[in-house]
Amino acid sequence: MQAFLHQMLSGFATGGIYASIALALVMIYQTTHHVNFAQGEMATFSTYLAWQMIELGLPYWLAFLLTLLFAFILGAAIERIIVRPFYKAPVLSVVAVFIGLLLIINSLSGALFTYTIKPFASPFPSDAWYGSAYLSAHEVGMIFVTLVVLALVFAFFRYTPLGLAMRAVAENPVSSRLVGVRVGWMLALGWGLAGLIGAVAGTMTAPVVYLDPNMMFGVLLYGFAGALLGGIDNAWGAVLGGFIVGILQNLAGAYVVGTELMVTVALGIIVGILVIKPSGLFGRTIVTRV
Repeated sequence: MQAFLHQMLSGFATGGIYASIALALVMIYQTTHHVNFAQGEMATFSTYLAWQMIELGLPYWLAFLLTLLFAFILGAAIERIIVRPFYKAPVLSVVAVFIGLLLIINSLSGALFTYTIKPFASPFPSDAWYGSAYLSAHEVGMIFVTLVVLALVFAFFRYTPLGLAMRAVAENPVSSRLVGVRVGWMLALGWGLAGLIGAVAGTMTAPVVYLDPNMMFGVLLYGFAGALLGGIDNAWGAVLGGFIVGILQNLAGAYVVGTELMVTVALGIIVGILVIKPSGLFGRTIVTRV
């Protein structure tokens, strides 16, 4: 029973990371109707910058905040400079742009920081009082940071005029433009926030899996599975889907398929959702009369 409870709680901790990535994916999908395949690489590059600042002697949390600022600027800049010219392009052209971004950022990380695996220290001491037999101190801290970020994002979208404007643009950009909302800047802001959320996921993941240019590939896959499970057009459904995927991954890896085949859990969820309920558990089913 203790082992089962440990797997459940550990899955909840990793599920928070998948929920963050799922939320970042949905934020971009709602405004562009495309999946940002480079989301994981953007998070990895931001994490490398955090690692470099820590190596230079900056305190962890200062490096963390500076990394979030850089990730926000990076996301907004990518939208303004690279993605915006392709908004009216064919779908395959946009997919090619995102795949190109993935390869460019991955190669840039390797060129600047090498492909050698690097340890990334956790900001939460292993002997901290909040650690236990069920959850390590880093897992507890990871849950806390993730929940704080998700709560701040929820409050931003729910209670601030800027957040309401972004929700309006995601729902109906044409009507939003007619009432004076600057749709272009709202799109850039959405990409910036997605980059920031991804950076949180990257810095929390690196102490667990070590830092290398391909660190976030598996995390992105699980986050995508969570987004599909909850609903690719429903932000908070995707967050819940990420937590569910984290728990299912841990339980299946421990008791069903083994740790070597855990990635098949994400692939199985993706295929199953697309076959049985493509809109996800909380997504909208849109019917078009022809």
